[in-house]
This record gives sequence, C-alpha cells and structure tokens, in this order.
Amino acid sequence: MIICEWQTFSTDSETYTKKLFEETVGDEFEAMLIKDGEEIPRYIWTTNFVIIVQKNSKLFTDISFEKLPRNPYCE
Repeated sequence: MIICEWQTFSTDSETYTKKLFEETVGDEFEAMLIKDGEEIPRYIWTTNFVIIVQKNSKLFTDISFEKLPRNPYCE
C-alpha cells in the first residue's frame, strides 16, 4: 500500500523518523510503499529520488538506501 504520510520504522540499530530519514538521504519525503504484513517500506519517494530500501541481512534487521533519480535526464 502506498501511503503519503510518514510512518516511523525501526531496524535493530536505528529508528527512522521523518527528520532522520530526510537528513540521511538529503531530500524531502513524499510517499512510501509498505507491503502488507511488513514494517519496513520497500520504496520511498522523495522530491527528487525513488529510494529502494534494501535489506542487508536475514538474521538482523539492517537496511541500506539506494537513491535513483525520479526524472533521469536522457540526451
């Protein structure tokens, strides 16, 4: 489900509030996609990027963010 209001989520080492997330990626939050039964979003849209939230471990809840431009420039 895509939601347009920030939903705080946690890993084993960090709790991501809207403010912390925006500071981490350097852009403003717009929406997130959270699958049913999951607590961590799969995708987060910001003003300029689509952020892919990648799980780094099966034993621990650890994630990383991959930033992709929303509107890539093609010549």
